[in-house]
Amino acid sequence: MGLATTNTDTLAATLDRTLIREPAEVYHARADEYLSSHRLADFRRCPLLFRRKELGLIPRRDSHAFLVGRAAHVLILEGRERYEAEFAVGGPINPKTGLPFGSATKAFAEWSERTGKAALADADAALVEQMAASVREHVFARELLESGVAEGVVRAERQGTPCQARFDWINPTSDRGLVDLKTTDRLDGFELDIAAFGYVHQLAFYRALLAQACGVVLPVHVIAVEKREPFRCGVWQIAPRRLDAAEADNDRAIHELQRCRETGHWPTRFESLRLYDRD
Repeated sequence: MGLATTNTDTLAATLDRTLIREPAEVYHARADEYLSSHRLADFRRCPLLFRRKELGLIPRRDSHAFLVGRAAHVLILEGRERYEAEFAVGGPINPKTGLPFGSATKAFAEWSERTGKAALADADAALVEQMAASVREHVFARELLESGVAEGVVRAERQGTPCQARFDWINPTSDRGLVDLKTTDRLDGFELDIAAFGYVHQLAFYRALLAQACGVVLPVHVIAVEKREPFRCGVWQIAPRRLDAAEADNDRAIHELQRCRETGHWPTRFESLRLYDRD
């Protein structure tokens, strides 16, 4: 809770001066210029994977799950007007069956192209609406999202490396701060997902970059909502000591990345002999 002496109005003004407002496609178009939390996660996992992606040897793929998750983010964080401007819902009707064409069909793809928007089938749109309703009904999620800025961008140097981050939500209140929205299959296992998918390192990267850009250290919260019945929503605050440890890991990884660039050696992290001795 590093903002106890910073009032909400002062913090809001600081964020307004610091955050860059730009479309998602503009942010992602600069991915090769700036290190992001996701690219750093690739490097921590496997420097060789990071390098091959950087060289364009591994194509980026947009999955159906990513599309639905992106739609949920837009509706929940940016509002219905933005959601309807960015996504088309429905699709063409198959005259033989009287039912909509499936989202994997050529007819659906052609319809999506004509709309000029990302397209959601009716079932996907219903899923997005259920997730949004669940978040609205959760008292702590509602409080975190009652005021703030969605999708603000910060660019700054970290350990001498140009970095960028795009924040789901920043609430300019000292006990709320950074808010990240995640979708999940099962809320019961979400704490395992936090570790498995490196969410603490991602959020530590965000916190550190924002602190470097505007001089404040914010608390960090995660809102997670299920992508299936019963569409439960949960809220977690990430312990500062966990974020501190992850931030130190990130800084070490950035230094290692710099050494890899200097030497041209990109290891896999599996070069040494390992012993398997589990019951």
